[in-house]
Amino acid sequence: MAGTGPRHRGSGDRRTGATLGSRRLAAMLADPAGAKPAFRHLARRIGALVLDGRLPLHARLPAERELAAALGVGRATVTAAYDLLRESGHAYSRQGAGTWTALPEGRTPRGVARVLGPPDTVIDLARAAPCLPEQVLLDALAHIAPRLAEHARTPGYHPYGLPELRAAVADRFTRRGLATVPEQILVTSGAQHALSLTLGLLCGPGDRVLVENPSYPNALEAIRRAGLRAVPVPVTDSGWDVGIVESSLRQAAPRLAYLIPDFHNPTGHLMTDGDRVRVLRAAERSGTRLVVDETLTGLALDVPAPAPFATHAAPGGGGGIVTIGSMSKTHWGGLRIGWLRAPSSLVTELAVQRMADDMGGSVVDQLLALHLLDRTDELLPPRLEQLRRQRAALAEALTAHLPHWTWRLPPGGLSLWADLGEPIAPALAEKAFGRGVRIESGGCFAAHPGLFEQRLRIPYTSDPDTLRAAVCRLAAALPDDPPAPSSTRRARWIA
Repeated sequence: MAGTGPRHRGSGDRRTGATLGSRRLAAMLADPAGAKPAFRHLARRIGALVLDGRLPLHARLPAERELAAALGVGRATVTAAYDLLRESGHAYSRQGAGTWTALPEGRTPRGVARVLGPPDTVIDLARAAPCLPEQVLLDALAHIAPRLAEHARTPGYHPYGLPELRAAVADRFTRRGLATVPEQILVTSGAQHALSLTLGLLCGPGDRVLVENPSYPNALEAIRRAGLRAVPVPVTDSGWDVGIVESSLRQAAPRLAYLIPDFHNPTGHLMTDGDRVRVLRAAERSGTRLVVDETLTGLALDVPAPAPFATHAAPGGGGGIVTIGSMSKTHWGGLRIGWLRAPSSLVTELAVQRMADDMGGSVVDQLLALHLLDRTDELLPPRLEQLRRQRAALAEALTAHLPHWTWRLPPGGLSLWADLGEPIAPALAEKAFGRGVRIESGGCFAAHPGLFEQRLRIPYTSDPDTLRAAVCRLAAALPDDPPAPSSTRRARWIA
């Protein structure tokens, strides 16, 4: 029974033209043979992949016979599953044109919904990002008002970023041991924007990108959306296996490698200086550019703040490194101010590319960022002390209420990477939401589906009392028996 898509989709002219391979889709789906009825299980899983963004919208699903063969089920099972997907709005069909993925009316995909604010009654453990004290923001707004008035007499377009902000970021790198001039800095609308620009300029569909596994979900999503092939390397409880990184660089020769060496998100690990040198040398040999995410570098709690990754490059060998930074984790995500450091010629090319996106960032936000950067030595130490207290409160609460969970205390960053001992994280996240705690399963941080379902990332960005209450609710929400996947999906949030 073929039907047309929802009216808001138009006549199908927004199709991506992509056809999902049956083997690829089968690998993303849990085995439906043991689920009863299998067709409902299959429909739920495909619908969940659409909402999670793992399957692109308006892409053609495999033919029924091909997917049935790949899954080892009867064709009738796939036919019935596709019927359910059309009824629920996750797919639409046209005679002779196949079945295409769709977004149901009224649904928000995870990529948008995961950064929305939670209901007032919900404790948010999905966003590892600090708030900004109200008085700090008010003082900053008052301070920049005269300078903003001066800018009002100009057109206000700065595709490279405000010159004074570029100079301040460059000076920040220089003081950390990496000599930098403003021409090597591009101010962006957050670190995610910097990564997307870099991927768009330096990679093409099908190129390989080395990524850590687990890693930051929004970065993994940007890589998927760009049509790139992830080459995952593990980050374990003991950190990076640099031997695997070296062999992956040698064998796969990826175009880029995306790394979070400082207080890695989500594990909290800090890469050693020796490992940094080995990774740099291996990347140079394979011709792989390194994209180094340093958004968490300033949040050193038990160790000195690490020097920029690029300081470990051999003389004249730093041209293959793009360093990304942001105000979001150290100051406030609401500013949407980030930057990248790269050779000046590459910065120029990226600035040309960003003209098609936003033509330059907000002058107001950049002036606020400049003022807050100037006050970093004053504002950051009390924030770090607050994070230490919150980290201690979270660790104490976990020890008291969930003693069978294990974790290591990270030397910096914003979160713990907890091992629950069994793959119950997805079910626990669902039950916890009903008890007023929003948290995401560790699977959201995986480079491929089905991994880290025994893990949770637990941020310590809330006050101690809130963290204690959250842990009590998590303990009360522990499922006796993990339920089957729900037929309804709540929105996902991660930052």
